[in-house]
Amino acid sequence: MATRSQNPHSLRQINLEEIWDDLKEGIQHVYEQQSMSRPRYIELYTHVYNYCTSVHQQSQSRVSKHKKVPNQGGAQFVGHELYKTLREFLKSYLVKLQKNGADLMDESVLKFYSSQWEDYRFSSKVLNGVCAYLNRHWVRRECDEGRKGIYEIYSLALVTWREFLFKPLNKQVTNAVLRLIERERNGETINTRLVSGVIQCYVELGLNEDDSTTKGPTLSVYKSSFESVFLEDTERFYTAESMEFLRENPMTEYMKRAEARLLEEQRRVQSYLHESTQDELARKCEQVLIEKHLDIFYSEFQNLLNDDKDEDLGRMYMLVSRIPDGLVQLRNLLENHICYQGLNALEKCCEQAFNDPKVYVETILEVHYKYNALVLTAFKNDAGFVAALDKAFGKFINNNAVTKQAQNSSKSPELLARYCDSLLKKSSKNPEEAELEDILNSVMIVFKYIEDKDVFQKFYANMLAKRLVQHNSASDDAEASMISKLKQACGFEYTSKLQRMFQDIGVSKDLNDKFKAHLSNTGPLDLDFSIQVLSSGSWPFQQSAPFSLPAEMEKSYQRFTTFYSSQHSGRKLYWLYHKSKGELVTNCFKNRYTLQASTYQMGVLLMMNSADSYTVEQIQEQTQLKRENLLPILGILLKSKLLLCDTVDDASELQPDSVLKLFFAYKNKKLRVNINVPMKIEQKNEQEQTHKYIEEDRKLLIQAAIVRIMKMRKALRHQPLLAEVLSQLSSRFKPRVPVIKKCIDILIEKEYLERVEGEKDMYAYLA
Repeated sequence: MATRSQNPHSLRQINLEEIWDDLKEGIQHVYEQQSMSRPRYIELYTHVYNYCTSVHQQSQSRVSKHKKVPNQGGAQFVGHELYKTLREFLKSYLVKLQKNGADLMDESVLKFYSSQWEDYRFSSKVLNGVCAYLNRHWVRRECDEGRKGIYEIYSLALVTWREFLFKPLNKQVTNAVLRLIERERNGETINTRLVSGVIQCYVELGLNEDDSTTKGPTLSVYKSSFESVFLEDTERFYTAESMEFLRENPMTEYMKRAEARLLEEQRRVQSYLHESTQDELARKCEQVLIEKHLDIFYSEFQNLLNDDKDEDLGRMYMLVSRIPDGLVQLRNLLENHICYQGLNALEKCCEQAFNDPKVYVETILEVHYKYNALVLTAFKNDAGFVAALDKAFGKFINNNAVTKQAQNSSKSPELLARYCDSLLKKSSKNPEEAELEDILNSVMIVFKYIEDKDVFQKFYANMLAKRLVQHNSASDDAEASMISKLKQACGFEYTSKLQRMFQDIGVSKDLNDKFKAHLSNTGPLDLDFSIQVLSSGSWPFQQSAPFSLPAEMEKSYQRFTTFYSSQHSGRKLYWLYHKSKGELVTNCFKNRYTLQASTYQMGVLLMMNSADSYTVEQIQEQTQLKRENLLPILGILLKSKLLLCDTVDDASELQPDSVLKLFFAYKNKKLRVNINVPMKIEQKNEQEQTHKYIEEDRKLLIQAAIVRIMKMRKALRHQPLLAEVLSQLSSRFKPRVPVIKKCIDILIEKEYLERVEGEKDMYAYLA
């Protein structure tokens, strides 16, 4: 009963001839008129449905009686007939349609093709709906059984279009599209809907021949019939245009043109081409517009750098970055340019910078600010360009006109340390705290490029020690901030002694407070006395030359020594007279002056309480100072007019019997006079001494590195050992190969290493 209600025709077979005339008329109406009422649509659908279901039932009855159905039987035969008849109808329709477009060209053929495609596509979807039952049953079964060349009706319509309309008109349609695109490239406004219609058709025609049920096109038709010729046409167009444009315009204008063209092609894809073309089209345009002209780009890059054309440099970077490895040459050119600019800037101010650390450091920073800003903006902070910047600064900071004049690469770290000292030392020119922090950050930029960081450390430690001992730091916070920055850059070990210096100053303050409390119980001193006790391993001070304290200071010295021994048994104090200072109040001149003097100067001046004049020999006997230490002290006292010598003007000419006398007519505009000023000879000796200590420290660090490496490796050849030593110590300084070789020989003598017999250049570790 259920079967009869669903299919009233099940008792008889419906032949194709019975339904085809009406079905054909309906389909023809759809393809010609593009309209159909709903009742008429249902009528056509019912024709196909009833035809298919009647055949299907007959087929099923055969299956139930005979169990086996031959391939040519019942449903298959009639389904195939309907399918074949529909295909013939579509073919006939398209052959007739194709004749109408055969002689059309350019826009007329595009208008014809795209409008006919839209109509055909719509009509074919209606036909597909009408034949839905045929699709679901007969077509699907045929496909499942592996039969080739069978498609759903809509796909059949596309295949038929491809065969009988697309193939005959393909070349003229594609050529018309290419001509239209070329017109647009030449500045004309075109009807892009004509192009997008054709492109959409080409895309949809790319059916998967092997699997008609696969969703989506394969783009085979689009790629072979349009994209390949479009890319060839693009290459031809831009090859000609770029050559002609470069002949008539400067490179800066060409880059703007290339940039605009690349953007234009990107928008073209977004506007009316298929998205899959984007990458291929971009690569083709980049190859023609950029890669083929790289030599011109590279030569122009140097000109742009010379003229500071930052905007054009940024444009060139963005263009050349599209080419694989295209930026390598630009990075090399930038590195060489920055190095040249840095060397040139320092050469111009060499004479001044040699003795003025501020000029030296600020000249370097000026170059860095300029090119760091360039890398940040024009080159988008690209890692390769940052590396080029760093390499360039590493080169010219460590080897330039100033270091050549000094005949020592250590001049750079020394000048940087002196610049830090000028910033951190009390002065009327000290910057504000916030500004000082920014300047210290700038200092760290230069510090990063310094190879001999151990030289900086040594000079910085010397200067920090003086600032702390002389209470001459502008700001404890700034001192701590700088040490923190150095620690962050080089690690704890690098700044450990610097931090211990600070701790000693704090401990000394507490010690002075205790000593004052002690004096309040035992009786005050005759003079105002304070002391700083420094741990010997942390401070860069050498022991004083022999010196006999004046009697006026002896009592204070004895009382503090006794007090300290009671506080710290087993410790021994070594007095650094050359680092000590004090104040003397004069009662012998017309005005009452306060003289700020070194301990040695006080020793000489206090002798004048007993007599008005002494020979050099008498002063030397009483102070116990050696002649080479005494003469510079006497030189300052003579220069300041506190003492006079009738026989000589220069302290270096003083003889043991030369008489020095107090100058009672001494005058000075200031009532507080600082005579404790360093002499140039002292500064020079100190610098030479510092460099000597640096060399000694380096030898020890190299030896320690060699021992560490050999202890781990047990045996190693000469060259790998050199390489590892250089690698381990590069963060502190750049060891010289002859020095490493000398250190290896020292360690062999000390029996830390031995040469392996029978093997050339092989060392073994001796446990």
